[in-house]
Amino acid sequence: MNEKEIAEIRRRFRPDKGNLTHLCGCYVNEKGEIIAQFDQSLLMTPQEETEQILANLRRTLSGTLGKNLIDIAFSTAQVVDSEEHRLLMALKDSQLKDEAVLQAFFQRVIHAVSMDGNYMILLTYDQYDVPYRSQDGERQDDASSEVFSYILCSICPVKMTKPALSYYHADQMLHNLKLDWIVAPPELGFLFPAFDDRSTNLYNALYYTRNPSESHEAFVSAVFCTEIPMPAAEQKEAFQEILEDALAGECSYEVVQAVYDEINGLIEEHKANKEEEPLLISKHTVKGVLKSCAVPEEQVERYSETYDARFGVDAELSPRNLIDRKLALRTPDVTIQVNPERSDLIETRIINGARYILIRAEDGVEVNGVEIRISNQEKNEKSL
Repeated sequence: MNEKEIAEIRRRFRPDKGNLTHLCGCYVNEKGEIIAQFDQSLLMTPQEETEQILANLRRTLSGTLGKNLIDIAFSTAQVVDSEEHRLLMALKDSQLKDEAVLQAFFQRVIHAVSMDGNYMILLTYDQYDVPYRSQDGERQDDASSEVFSYILCSICPVKMTKPALSYYHADQMLHNLKLDWIVAPPELGFLFPAFDDRSTNLYNALYYTRNPSESHEAFVSAVFCTEIPMPAAEQKEAFQEILEDALAGECSYEVVQAVYDEINGLIEEHKANKEEEPLLISKHTVKGVLKSCAVPEEQVERYSETYDARFGVDAELSPRNLIDRKLALRTPDVTIQVNPERSDLIETRIINGARYILIRAEDGVEVNGVEIRISNQEKNEKSL
C-alpha cells in the first residue's frame, strides 16, 4: 500500500466518512486472562465517545511507511490453504460475528503478545464502496469500482491514570482526581486484506507497530506465520556497519557525505514529484556513489557482497530507514548537527599532526543562545 491508499482508508475512521457500525474485542489482564469481552454498537454510542474510539483506531494506520507501517506478504501456499490465512478470512467473511472464530483469534494473539500490564484487543469491520477514479485522477463518488471489505485490529495498552489535582467548584477546594484505567493508543495492529491499487489484495496485510524498534516478532509469527522485514532501526545500523566495514581506510568524511547527499537527494526528488509509490533503493544506488568517489573496486565489491549477506540478494530498502535526515558528526566529547543541505560547510583536516573537524562560520554564530563574533585575531591564532 502507498501513502494515498492508506490515507483513503484512514479517512473511513471518521464519523462522517465511514460506515463502521460496531466494535468488538476483549480486555486481557497481565496474566493473559480474558476478564471481559464486548461487542459495542457505535450507532448507539454518544458522538464524542465514538470520535475518541475512531481516533484511537485510526492510529493503527498512522506513521511512516517502512517504519511504523509494514507490508506483510503471504505466500501462494498460505492463501490457498493455511490455518493463519483461513482464520483472518473467517474474521472478515463473518463480519466479526462468529464467536468461535473470535475466540480462536483472541487466544492466538494472547499467546503471542508480550505486554506489561493489561491491554485490549480491538476489532472492527468495514465495507467500503470504493469510488471510481478516472485516469486523470478525478473521483466519481456515484460510480463504485468495487466493495472493499476488511478488518482492522488494534492492540491497546490499558494504563492507570497519574495522580493529579483538580479544583471542585462545589466546595471551592482542590481534591485528588479519582484514579482510573484508560485505553492508550495502540502499540501494534494490522489491516487485512491490503488495499493495493485501491483494490482487495488477499496476499497482503498492512502491519503497524508504534515503536519501529519493537517489531513484536512473536505476534507477527502467530498471526501471519511469516518473518517480519528487518526493523527500520536495525536496517540503519546494518547499513552503517556495511559502509564502515567495506570501506575501511577509504571511509572518509567526503565519501560518507557523498553517500548521504545522494540518498537525501533521492528522498527530496521523490517528495517533490509527489510520487505515490514508496521510494526504494538497491545496493546499486550506493555502488554508483562509491565509484564516483574513486573508492577501489575491491572495496566496492566488498560492500555489494556484505549488503547481499545482511539484507538479501538484490533487496530494495526505504532510504528513510537507512539515514537520519540531519547529518551528525560525533566524537567522544562533541556532537555537531549539520543541515544536510549544507554539508559542504564541513571538512576534515590534519594540522600539525592533529586531526580536526573544520566548520566554515560566517554570520549568526551563537553559544548557548548568545551571538558571538569571531575576530580576525581569533581566526589567525586558530589557523596556526
